[in-house]
Amino acid sequence: MTSPKSATLPYSQAQLGTQVLIGWSGASAPGERETAFLLAYSLGDGPDGPEAGESAMYTALERSGLRVGGETLDATDLPNLPVKLLVQAGQAVLTLPHFKAQYTVPPEWLAAARSEGRVHGMFATRPWPAAVPGQPVGEEALLAFVGDPDVIRTSAHCLLPVRSLG
Repeated sequence: MTSPKSATLPYSQAQLGTQVLIGWSGASAPGERETAFLLAYSLGDGPDGPEAGESAMYTALERSGLRVGGETLDATDLPNLPVKLLVQAGQAVLTLPHFKAQYTVPPEWLAAARSEGRVHGMFATRPWPAAVPGQPVGEEALLAFVGDPDVIRTSAHCLLPVRSLG
């Protein structure tokens, strides 16, 4: 039997390895509105290996106020949550205490984000070493990762309001 991970475990930023942000949009069922999604994940390439990176990511997310494996939080209801999304000039900028990344979003993602006024953020603790920056990620590979029940269960989920500078 394994014990649950604890947000009190120490970790170093290096253990998180390379952290990546990727976005996509789509409807969850035919006839439903498009939703914009952002996925934050690690390649698992930290100096202590992927298992230590997964544990470190769990701790970092929990310390950020996100609930790994829990309900989807709505950041609109949590003004002190240190997870912020800024959408400006075709860019999505996601900021957490341990992570800041900028992602150039496709027009359909931007339209869905603006239409809904929010983005579904998925923060994976499980590393995804196959999806390296600079290389295209196919739709099939993306759906296989984000639709994997284990990845869903070990991720934190948060609805992030779309903020802009103007």
